[in-house]
Amino acid sequence: MSMYDLPKLKPLKKKINIPCFNAGKNQTLKTIFLSVSISLIVGFLAGTMAVFHFYPEPKEYFQENAIETAEPIIIQEEIKEPIILPIEPEKLDALTHEQAIIQVFEGVSPSVVSIVVTKYLPVWERWHFFEFPQHQETRVEPREIGWGSGFIVSKDGLVVTNRHVVLDKDAEYTVVTADGEKFPAEVLGRDPLYDLAILKIQAPDKKFLPVRIADFPKLQPGQTVIAIGNALGELRNTISTGVISGLGRTITARGGGMIITLEDVIQTDAAINPGNSGGPLLNLRGEVIGINTAMAIGAENIGFAIPIDKAQRAISQVKTYGRILHPFLGVCWTQITPGLQQELGLPKDYGVLIQAGRGCLYAIFPNSAAYRAGLQEGDIILEWNKEKLVPENSLGRVIQRHVPGDEVSLKILRQGQEKIIKVILGEREL
Repeated sequence: MSMYDLPKLKPLKKKINIPCFNAGKNQTLKTIFLSVSISLIVGFLAGTMAVFHFYPEPKEYFQENAIETAEPIIIQEEIKEPIILPIEPEKLDALTHEQAIIQVFEGVSPSVVSIVVTKYLPVWERWHFFEFPQHQETRVEPREIGWGSGFIVSKDGLVVTNRHVVLDKDAEYTVVTADGEKFPAEVLGRDPLYDLAILKIQAPDKKFLPVRIADFPKLQPGQTVIAIGNALGELRNTISTGVISGLGRTITARGGGMIITLEDVIQTDAAINPGNSGGPLLNLRGEVIGINTAMAIGAENIGFAIPIDKAQRAISQVKTYGRILHPFLGVCWTQITPGLQQELGLPKDYGVLIQAGRGCLYAIFPNSAAYRAGLQEGDIILEWNKEKLVPENSLGRVIQRHVPGDEVSLKILRQGQEKIIKVILGEREL
């Protein structure tokens, strides 16, 4: 029999009653049929819902190819009048602690930026040509070698950050705003004394939102502070909160191939993570009171910030002169303390001793302001414009109150005799 030679079927003479459509007969089969049908429908719906919940690709596909059959639903939220930063005292009193922090973060975040450090570095390539020995060639390509934070202080794009963030003069710098826009930036000045730097965003046609800087902030231990920055170089605009743990600290920080002693810094327990350097430290009014700069390794939440008044001078000079001015006396000095007085047998327990050492090739730098004024190695500078030079009022601190070209009066002790010497400060190129 071939596949086409089918047997002839005789018609059925007996009538067959189909139980699912013959009411009143075989109720058991009817119930089974309905149960199976309902199960199939429920199973289909459940399977479809599972696809939407667990598998994003089918969900996106259906959404992109859906046919709109109704007007979109618009949920209207109550529009609240924004609080303009800085938050006024009476408005701050009306906010809860949590609301104040949220307001500060929302108001300041657009002014906080990430700074990406890029440098062209060699890349080694390996080539193999059959049985010939391998050949190595080198080329250069841009690599991200560092990152940090900063904040905008003018509408035309001046950015304050740490000097150690932009220390490499051969690198290129990119500023990334909170909304992800990227702009090249130029370093206008680096201040080694306070670990500060000022950058200029290269975007002439764009206006930026600057932060509010606190005027002569009155800081107190226990005061709530907020740190915002680019944590770990990846997490832009990360916020951490804490309190001021101490004031007037002196620390020695190291990193990036540099060691620096910072005086009069703010200690805080607000987390300052790698990448936060250069970001703002804020009060609850949304005003910048410091620049996050260092953290204590091996400690629990001990970080340090440079008081914002230390940066005011640099900001003002860049706006006026286009660069940071560095007044330069031209001496290598050591601060005299009672302990050093006893150790060296010095006649005074205060002042600064001019001497070579600590990496200085000269006690008096050639052709410097000190050289022209006649200062000598072994001199002790006792006073600067009638102010005693003590650890709390060091030479490095008082000289930063001036600009190149200022004339200052120095009281010195030379071979047991006190003298007054006038010095016109020079400028140090960095």
